Amino acid sequence: MNGRGQGSPLLEVKDIRLSFKGVKAIDGVSFEVYPGELFAIIGPNGAGKTSIFNCLNQVYRPQEGDILWKGQSIMGLKPNRTAELGIARTFQNIALYPHMTVVENILTGRHIRMDTGWLSNALWLGRARRAEVEHRLRVEEIIDFLEIEQWRKHPVGLLPYGVQKRVELGRALAMDPELLLLDEPVAGMNLEETEDMARFILDIQDELGIAMILVEHDMGLVMDIADRVMVVDFGRRIAIGPPAEVQRNPDVIKAYLGEETGAASDRAQPVG
Repeated sequence: MNGRGQGSPLLEVKDIRLSFKGVKAIDGVSFEVYPGELFAIIGPNGAGKTSIFNCLNQVYRPQEGDILWKGQSIMGLKPNRTAELGIARTFQNIALYPHMTVVENILTGRHIRMDTGWLSNALWLGRARRAEVEHRLRVEEIIDFLEIEQWRKHPVGLLPYGVQKRVELGRALAMDPELLLLDEPVAGMNLEETEDMARFILDIQDELGIAMILVEHDMGLVMDIADRVMVVDFGRRIAIGPPAEVQRNPDVIKAYLGEETGAASDRAQPVG
């Protein structure tokens, strides 16, 4: 279990509020994420899930509330600084360099860990050379972990969609995060690709011990793999807890599924 859910929280979100021209995107949301935990955020379209993500890595600045990383506020930091602290992110829409290879794309995730000076890099001196070898070894470890060796020298734009999503995940892992924000990692995938991605997410948790926040519309996936689930609707938190408890919550059923029955109720059940 890697001690997940124990000890002091890595991340604390305290009563954050975010508005755009008077429209409330986030309305007093609070939660914590613990080391090694797989925490999921679900809710209807427009509920504020992506806005919460954008606040966590400081793309958006909440007008009220606070966000603490290891007990220290990160409010007002630049997104690159939050990445340096250990918060990495994947995106719903693939944001790779299509003409670059798998190796090159994942290597771009190492830039925040490259601390050799410009002169050392320009002259290819000893320290820069050693760092380059170390960064490339790390990339190869990630490629092996995500089982994408056969595509390592292929331009990403020519690869199947599911493989591209793995490369996107690999680039985030290359940042050596302690917290990984996964924005709809299985969106647009077929069943086989979804099952593969679920396996890699669980491997990241179990083998690497990295905490994750998952935003995903696939209810079966969320209920099957998450340790805890938070449900948001109209920017507000309406439930939080273990998956089995959350999916029985009447407020969740009303907000997330409305008056639908049958197939909609089936989608709310855990798979497996």
